[in-house]
Amino acid sequence: MILPVGNAVDLPLLPPLDKITIPNVAAFLVCRFLLGRPVNLLPSGGWGKWLMIVYLLSPFVTAAVNSDPVIAGPRYIGGMDYYDALSDVIRQSLFIVPFALGRQLLTSASDSENIIRALVVAGIVYSLPMLFEVRMSPQLHTWIYGYFPHSFLQQMRDGGFRPVVFLGHGLWVAFFAMTAVVGAATLWQARISVGRFNPAGVLAYLSVVLLLCKSMASMLYAAVLLLFIRFTSVTTQLNIARCIVLITLLYPMLRAMECFPVQGIEEMAASVSKERAQSLKFRLDNEEILLARARERAFSGWGSWGRNRVYDEATGDDLSVTDGRWIIVMGQYGWFGYIAEFGLLALPVFRAFKASRYVPIKKDRIILGALSLILAISLLDLLVNASVTPWTWLIAGSLLGRCESINPATKRRAY
Repeated sequence: MILPVGNAVDLPLLPPLDKITIPNVAAFLVCRFLLGRPVNLLPSGGWGKWLMIVYLLSPFVTAAVNSDPVIAGPRYIGGMDYYDALSDVIRQSLFIVPFALGRQLLTSASDSENIIRALVVAGIVYSLPMLFEVRMSPQLHTWIYGYFPHSFLQQMRDGGFRPVVFLGHGLWVAFFAMTAVVGAATLWQARISVGRFNPAGVLAYLSVVLLLCKSMASMLYAAVLLLFIRFTSVTTQLNIARCIVLITLLYPMLRAMECFPVQGIEEMAASVSKERAQSLKFRLDNEEILLARARERAFSGWGSWGRNRVYDEATGDDLSVTDGRWIIVMGQYGWFGYIAEFGLLALPVFRAFKASRYVPIKKDRIILGALSLILAISLLDLLVNASVTPWTWLIAGSLLGRCESINPATKRRAY
C-alpha cells in the first residue's frame, strides 16, 4: 500500500518486480525460510487443484497458437515462443502466492477474524493520508516518488478531489475504503472491538471517509453490503454472495453472445447522471471492440505484449482502453485462462455456503458470511476494473482453506 505505482525492476525471464510481486515474494520467503512453513501452490484436490493447474499452464497453450506476429501499419509485435510462456508461468505463480499462503496458513476461525481486523486497522491507518489528499489534492505519490501514476483530471470530482495515495487511482482507493467499511460492520455485528475503539464508532468514521472518496459504485457496494450484514441471516448472505459470483461469471458469456442489455443499462445510467452514462458507454464500447478481438482466438487468447489490443490498421495507433480484468484475461488467455482465474476466485464462495452449516458459533458464521460477500463484490468489480490485488487472492485462499478445514467429522469443534 506504500510502494509506487507503475515502477518496477525488470529482470530477464522474471516478471517485473513491482508493488504486486515484491510483497508476494517477500511473504513467500518469510513463510518458507524464516518460519519454515512449506508452501504448496496446488490445493489438495477437487476443482481447486484442476483450476490451479489450468491457470499455471494456460500460457503454454496461448504461446502454442500465437507464434505469428501482430502487424498494424508501422506497429510490429513479434509472435510468442515458449520463453514467453515460461516467463508468464512464473508471473502467474507469483500472482497466486497469496492464494496459496492464505489457503495453507490462514484456515482457522481466529485467522478469519484477524483478516477482518487487519482490514479495518489498515483502513483506519490509510484514512490519514486519504483525508490529507481530500483536502490538499492527490500529491503524496508525486512528492515522494516524483511522478503522478494516472490522470490527475480523473481525480477531480464534485468541486474536490478523490484521494489516490499510493494505489494508482481514486476508484481503487474508494474500493479499499468500502471493504474496510464492510469489515467494520462485520466486527460491529459480531461484537468484536478494534483495540480500544468501539466498532460502531469505527464504522461511522470509515463511512465518512468512504463518502469523501466520491465513488458512486463503492458507496453503492457499501450501502448494499451493510444492509445484508445488518439485517439478513448468514445463510442469506452466502446465497447473495453466490448470486453475485454467478452474475460475474455469466457476464462475459452474455456479452460474447450479445445477450446482455447494453442499451438498457446505458439508459438507466443516463437517468442518474449524464457524465456517468458517458463514462459507462465509453467502457462498454471499448469492451465491444476488445471482445471482437478476443473472439478471433476465443479459446487460447492472443498472449501478452499488447497482442490482445486493437490497433489502427494504417497508423498502428492503439484504439482500445482495457478497464475490466475479465476482458484483459479473455484477450490474453482466452476462455481457457478466464475460467481458471475467475474460477479460482469464485470457488471459495461456493464452498463457503456448504461449509457454513458445520460452523456452530454465531460469531464465526458472521465472519464467514462477510468474507464471502467481500470476495463476491471484489469479483463483481473486476467486470469494470482491473483491481485484482494480492489482498483479493489472500482472502480467496484463506476462505478456501477455511472451508477445506470444516467438514462433518469436525463440525463439533469450536472453529
